[in-house]
Amino acid sequence: MDERRRYTLIVTPKILWIAAEAPDVLDEQRFSLTRIPSALDGLRCLRNEDFDVVMASFPLADWGSAAGLLEELQQAQPSTPVVIHAPQATNSEVVRLVRLGAFHVLQYGDASSLLYLAANSKWAETSSIGSAPEQEAWRRSLIGESRPMRQVSETIQLVARRRSTVLITGETGTGKEIVAQSIHASSDRARLPMVSVNCSALPETLLEAELFGHVKGAFTGATNPRVGRFEQANHGTIFLDEIGDLPLSLQAKLLRVLQEREFQRLGSSETVRVDLRVIAATHTDLAEMIKQGKFREDLYYRLNVVPIAVPPLRERASDVRLLVVHFMEKICREEGIPIKQISRETLDRLAAHDWPGNVRQLENAVEKAIVLSGERPALFPGDFPLPPRTHPVAYSPGAGTFIAVPDQGLDFEKTVGGIERNILEQALKKARGNKKLAAEMLGLKRTTLTAKLKSLVAVSAA
Repeated sequence: MDERRRYTLIVTPKILWIAAEAPDVLDEQRFSLTRIPSALDGLRCLRNEDFDVVMASFPLADWGSAAGLLEELQQAQPSTPVVIHAPQATNSEVVRLVRLGAFHVLQYGDASSLLYLAANSKWAETSSIGSAPEQEAWRRSLIGESRPMRQVSETIQLVARRRSTVLITGETGTGKEIVAQSIHASSDRARLPMVSVNCSALPETLLEAELFGHVKGAFTGATNPRVGRFEQANHGTIFLDEIGDLPLSLQAKLLRVLQEREFQRLGSSETVRVDLRVIAATHTDLAEMIKQGKFREDLYYRLNVVPIAVPPLRERASDVRLLVVHFMEKICREEGIPIKQISRETLDRLAAHDWPGNVRQLENAVEKAIVLSGERPALFPGDFPLPPRTHPVAYSPGAGTFIAVPDQGLDFEKTVGGIERNILEQALKKARGNKKLAAEMLGLKRTTLTAKLKSLVAVSAA
């Protein structure tokens, strides 16, 4: 099942319904519904908030032409499908509205299934996940359409078919192993499995034999010869996770493997040659470890041929919704239960959280919510009791973290406006003027950020 279909199965569509009255054509409980009684108010709402579908029911007291309203709605939010509900429309009017771009002109019957189809068309267009068949294999678990994740994907595509060594860095729980799997899956070596080694999970006395293998009698207890992980990965890929925990005594041997693609089994003088791709990952700062004498500088440069930094989840908040939907479908399938739905309000709340444990913490939260929701078919904000944010927002434009109210008082609007301006300016500076990226950094919609900037400009000019 591809991501676009998955999204439609789980997320409650967000509908703007412009209708003077509420005709019985819609099961309102199936949608996140905003009903506006006038066309002018509906247009204002659409310019300030994103919706999955707009449905306009005629007649409307303040707007006579369905074609004219259709044009205005398309200009206000071009990517959102518009359904016209017009029971009295003639055949020629229906044809004209469809030619002008209406998703559908409903004259009779229930609109619920139609609105789901319309929402599906928008999600399919706005999400590029799974859109290219050649990307499906390696993008299956690499979920995200934010700018940082697009950069990761682009690097994967560039490096995958090369033999260059890759060093993946990122906080714990960001999905470094998934990035490694994506590189392998999109490479010419994908026909063989990727061999993974967690360098922090084995004691030093066993790690060398695990990596390079040993012959019979190489040490006490070595009653049989063993093929090491490097030899197992011949013609494929080896993934060295937590490479920063590799003991210094083994770093020199790893350096030789990277340089010569050869090694000796423990207790043997025979040289084993391998042809493989090496991918390493770490959550530690290897440059700092070099300064402390805990990591070889020459090994670092051999590993860091192509670096990939996996962003923490708080820096790609716009991906949270896609990840939640992905985990819901995955967990429900594994548990053998019907796929649950999730409200838009819940998704927005999850996207606003900073997730210090990153993607792993988010997945655990989704699994817990699904399990504890029992037979209930949908998840709501109460199913996700979130702890306080661990990356607090700075409330003062100065160096302090709070604002003291002086005895003589202060101008509340001016003070709060100054804080807001400072935050927006910082985000825009870090995003180099890119409003979309700045909005992602602040967990805002681009339209919201633009409106705030315009408001601040207007206040300054007043």
